[in-house]
Amino acid sequence: GYNIESLTVAATHDPQVSRLTMVTLGDDAVIAQIINQSRKLIDVLEIADITSRAHLESELLIVKVSANAANHGRITAFARDHQGIVIDENGSTRILQFMGGAMHIGAVLDALADVAEVIELARSGTAAIECGDAVLAPPA
Repeated sequence: GYNIESLTVAATHDPQVSRLTMVTLGDDAVIAQIINQSRKLIDVLEIADITSRAHLESELLIVKVSANAANHGRITAFARDHQGIVIDENGSTRILQFMGGAMHIGAVLDALADVAEVIELARSGTAAIECGDAVLAPPA
């Protein structure tokens, strides 16, 4: 009864533990159901809903666009103006890289459509971490 907007899994500083970050939309009952179902999984060590806590989140966007003499300068300026970089210039394409929250990445994609044709893209999914001294760690 829910949809996963983003799912990211990666290694942590502890080689025995991976961190899974899930982004989903739902009311409190849906979120509680997801947490309760996840706790039943054997390999789950700890779960935290950091939505209402101070936290930082970011994702990576790599996007390939069509480039030509007429839009080359606009593409470069767009990347610079949106805190991105051009990571490849090859023939008739450019590959751009952007990092930021999901809203920033969405806005970049919307605005980019006015500058160049998007040929291909890859998004990393959201990575998130709580601010301050709090640490998500398995129980001792």
